[in-house]
Formats: sequence, C-alpha cells, structure tokens
Amino acid sequence: MDTFVLIGGGPSLTKADVDFVRHKARVIAINDAYRLAPWAEILYAADRSWIDAHDGVPSFMGLKYSIDSKDPTTRSDWIVLRNTGLLGLELEPTGLRAGFNSGYQAVNLAVHCGAKKIILLGYDLGPSENREHWFEDPPDRTLSPYAEMRTAFTSLLEPLTDLGISVVNCSRRSALAVFPSIPLSETLRERAA
Repeated sequence: MDTFVLIGGGPSLTKADVDFVRHKARVIAINDAYRLAPWAEILYAADRSWIDAHDGVPSFMGLKYSIDSKDPTTRSDWIVLRNTGLLGLELEPTGLRAGFNSGYQAVNLAVHCGAKKIILLGYDLGPSENREHWFEDPPDRTLSPYAEMRTAFTSLLEPLTDLGISVVNCSRRSALAVFPSIPLSETLRERAA
C-alpha cells in the first residue's frame, strides 16, 4: 500500500476520522496522535522532551522515528534521523528536513517509506476556538509559529511533484492552503469496504 495518512494534532481532528482510515492506508501518528491511533504503523515525534515526557511511549508497538536534536541522549527503540536543513525534501533516507514542525518532517518520512499519495489529517496549522490541538493545550504554551510553518510547506511542492507524489489535505479545518483540500470520505472512498 503506497497511500499514507499522516495524523497531526490540530483541533479539527476527530476520533471518527482516525477510525475511518484504519486498514485503508499506512498510518503515521505524529506525537499525541498515537493516543487515537495506537495501531498506527509509525509514530513520529521530533521533540526529544516530548519523547522523554512520555517515557519513550513503550506501549506503542510500531516503528518510532525522531530527528536529531541537540540532546545527545538516545533511546534504543527510536530510529533517529539526521536533521539535514530547514526547507525542501531530503532524499537521503537517513535524514529529514525540519520545516519548522513535525508534520512537515512526517511528510518527508512518508516519502522515505514509499508513499505515492499522502493524506493529511489534523494539519490545521492555526488555532481554532482558542485551541491549538485536539487534546488539551498546556496552560503555559506559547503560540506556535504558524505563518513560518505554512510557508515552509511550499518548499515541498516541486520535489514532491517531481517524484510523482500527491498530497491532499483532508483536515476538517486548515489554514494550510498549499495542497488541495478534499473531504476524507472522497479521497479514501475507493478503499472503503
């Protein structure tokens, strides 16, 4: 299966959408999305402090990926890829481009895993009703740099097109406009059975 669903943390994400994609595509859960999709094939987390705060997520049975950080500690059950820069698409499978956010990095990871079609869920890239996530935001959290994040995604368009990889945004609400926005039920309809 060369269709990947990447599940982010935006406030528009619903359990119903996550349940809908199960068995219809390969799934990468990003950060806390593993709580809604513990059956995902891959868990991706860029922030080493998130990984440590979750004790490495020992309950997750799939592959676990992260990106190089300034923290030299490593966990034996996590595959750590090199940070090879900010923008564009890293083609070397041992590295990822950072793009200001883990959702961007997960797109690069999906390419390494053989994706030909990438479906984005929970990629709101902006707050909704004073919330940044589908789960409870920490009270001391500062607002994410959404403008920089959205701009970074434009640097993926040409390399993805050159590789013949399509990306659609199936998030219920999203400020990310660089990819076509299509309802989830339409984009995975042919696989529903």
